[in-house]
Amino acid sequence: MTHRIRDVMSPGAVAVEPMTTVEKAARVMSEQNVGDVLVAYDCDLFGVLTDRDIVVRAVADGRDPHTTSVGAVCSRPPVVTISPDDTTDHAIELMRQYAVRRLPVVEHGGCPVGMVSLGDLAVTEDPRTALADISKAAPNH
Repeated sequence: MTHRIRDVMSPGAVAVEPMTTVEKAARVMSEQNVGDVLVAYDCDLFGVLTDRDIVVRAVADGRDPHTTSVGAVCSRPPVVTISPDDTTDHAIELMRQYAVRRLPVVEHGGCPVGMVSLGDLAVTEDPRTALADISKAAPNH
């Protein structure tokens, strides 16, 4: 059964500006209990920073997280986005096509309003899978 993104997304996108340090962004992610933040100036989406970006593009590359900006290590344009009015089937197609696990949800004017993840889709579209079970579980930290 197909759902609308607005029904499955995590509302209230967490965002930081491109000049925010990686260390500050990691702290925000920890405090908000999220694995990603949008990198944006208000409604101007610059990129997405994931916990994996921090590990692979900052720490493993020997960059100083106290001085490196998120704009230097985040996934950058073109950022694949989806509308709250789109379907979960469309989200799955986009994730498959662009090999991403998360999609920023943006309104028609381009303002971010949330995030939809592969786990969100698994819980909604096929709740009997292992991914759905894992995604429903409370964080273990």
